[in-house]
Amino acid sequence: MSEAGWEQKYIQEAFDTNWVVPLGPNVNGFEEDLKQYVGQLADGTPVTSKEIVALSSGTAAVHLGLLACGVGPGDEVLVQTFTFCASTHPIKYLGATPVMVDSETETWNMDPQLLEEAIKDRIAVTGHKPKAIVPVYLYGMPAKIDEIMAVAEHYDIPVIEDAAEGFGSRYKNRVVGTFGRYGVLSFNGNKIITTSGGGALICPDAEARNLIMWYATQAREAYPYYQHEAVGYNYRLSNICAGIGRGQMHVLDEHIAHHRRIAAMYRDAFAAVEGITFHDEPQEMKSNFWLNTILLDEDLHVVGEEHAYEQPVNGAIGGAAGQVHGGGPVHTDCEPNRNVEAMRMALDRAGIESRPLWKPMHRQPVYRDAPAYVNGVSEKLFQKGLCLPSGPMVSDDDVVRIIDTIKNNII
Repeated sequence: MSEAGWEQKYIQEAFDTNWVVPLGPNVNGFEEDLKQYVGQLADGTPVTSKEIVALSSGTAAVHLGLLACGVGPGDEVLVQTFTFCASTHPIKYLGATPVMVDSETETWNMDPQLLEEAIKDRIAVTGHKPKAIVPVYLYGMPAKIDEIMAVAEHYDIPVIEDAAEGFGSRYKNRVVGTFGRYGVLSFNGNKIITTSGGGALICPDAEARNLIMWYATQAREAYPYYQHEAVGYNYRLSNICAGIGRGQMHVLDEHIAHHRRIAAMYRDAFAAVEGITFHDEPQEMKSNFWLNTILLDEDLHVVGEEHAYEQPVNGAIGGAAGQVHGGGPVHTDCEPNRNVEAMRMALDRAGIESRPLWKPMHRQPVYRDAPAYVNGVSEKLFQKGLCLPSGPMVSDDDVVRIIDTIKNNII
């Protein structure tokens, strides 16, 4: 059966049985599919027993994971600075303070040594250890999670793995998101598989799952009327969206193989291009290559550099971003190099969408007062990096055209 056929099967069943609500057989089935997938090595060998709660978004999963770890007003949470804001905003939802930790150069993810330095310093400054640690699997690349977990266990701080971009990626053959106390998944429309919008939280056991489920369904008490003794949330995934997810699980391995094949094409092509570096996976790691990324050396010159940042941007760059504020200044105090912006513009003229890497959270105005432990790695990567088309609809011919367009715009 085709990918669309699987999805339509489960969606039609939801309509036929009138389960058009935020629960139902598809939600249960999707959670079971995810549980089986994350609990096995690539060869099918069981390796861990986890429980899953399907939610309305990956952001909701981060929020509830933090809540379950006891994060509240006045607490601090160590979080990777090189990430999307969904990793950090939920910390603020809870009245806590994000403490930004920079990356190491190999995986671009949280630096374990800097993490330990941050923990020691926060204890010295505040008299308390941080409540949680949130590493991120940036662009699908596994982090040095063994080293991060060793630090976390030494200080007895729970880890919430933000694997929103990394579903299906593996570290030492084990699915990422299963090493810490909680793991976050996202099924947004641009992810390795999608439910159109949705996410999930990987939980350590049934007790934790029940707690997360309780919070995700408005925290109701057992009375014949609505009794609430804690603040809950409306975070459950709909049965319709879960049907899409069940259909997508049938093609997950196919999607990952497609992304990895595209990565191999980019890797081979740019190996011969002086001044461009493809971000590849280290040993013992298997990335889903959700987004393939390259770095442009500062001395690499691109057609149109002299016109980079001439005009303010009034709309969203890349994807559907909802409402944005337009008409602001042309420059900020931390932005991609001119050759990177020129390459983005050149690709855009050719009808090819690309975008800069994530701007580090410690350089975002909204987090200007947050404590940060930085080494310059994420800022340099942001200044030099570009994300390239990588999704299931990108064909081999598309990749060839993207590569040729990049090469043709190098001076």
